[in-house]
Amino acid sequence: MDETEQLRERVRQLIQSMPGAQREFAAAIGLDQTKLSKALNGTRRFSPHELVRVAEYSGVTVNWLLNGSDDAKTVTAVPAPAAGTASDPDDLAHSEPRRRILETAWQLIAERGYHRVRIADIAQACGTSTAAIHYHFPTKTEVLDEALRRNVKLAFDRQVAELHAVPGAHDRLLKLVELQLPTEGLLRAEWSVWLQVWNEVALDPRLRSLYTDSYDRWYQTILMTIRTGQEQGVFRLADPEAATAQLTALIDGLGIQVLTGRPGSTVGAMRAHLHDFIDRSIVQGA
Repeated sequence: MDETEQLRERVRQLIQSMPGAQREFAAAIGLDQTKLSKALNGTRRFSPHELVRVAEYSGVTVNWLLNGSDDAKTVTAVPAPAAGTASDPDDLAHSEPRRRILETAWQLIAERGYHRVRIADIAQACGTSTAAIHYHFPTKTEVLDEALRRNVKLAFDRQVAELHAVPGAHDRLLKLVELQLPTEGLLRAEWSVWLQVWNEVALDPRLRSLYTDSYDRWYQTILMTIRTGQEQGVFRLADPEAATAQLTALIDGLGIQVLTGRPGSTVGAMRAHLHDFIDRSIVQGA
């Protein structure tokens, strides 16, 4: 069985393990039922976006879908598993209430801000009780913790889905930059959550280990990509740690300027600055 067929078989397992029929699964991930059927019988491929949606809805990782393991070596550094993430299809049906609560809480935090979201707001948006929320998340701090872990998982899933078939380190690094731009929609929401986590970490040292572990995955992914580019002869043989520290700091600073509406700060300008830095400091002289 080749890798593509193994992917299809894993998705079939997920569908069988989830409540409802295949059409409900297709609707839940926002995919036309006919397209899902064609992807499962091999007449079309799952797109990167579809892989992310399958993983998000089912509570697994894209790495598990593609490679059969959350910890399989891939093109990005592997994050610590989010609480409630299940890679055993037999456990997936039981994770649905928690997944729905966390997805709702994450969206509310991104839209309103952590301190403006109450447990009662999450319960109302989910159509459930505050007791049900507290069953899964005893404290509001735990909601923020899991929102950060969800941010990391979303980024990891998206990066693996988009990059697993990109062999060139230069193209991969540019794609990583593109996947980190705070464009409208999902990426801007992820940035919003990150900004709030930074603020809470600055005020509460108890959160620092969680933040450090989460941020380190992104840092290590950039570092891996730069080292691969050096091995491929497309990046200059400078200190990869220094280049990674500079590039990640530049991404953070420019992203904050875009989100806070600094005059002249746009996603397009951010992209241009980052491409210029990569050309001058990482590629030039390779």
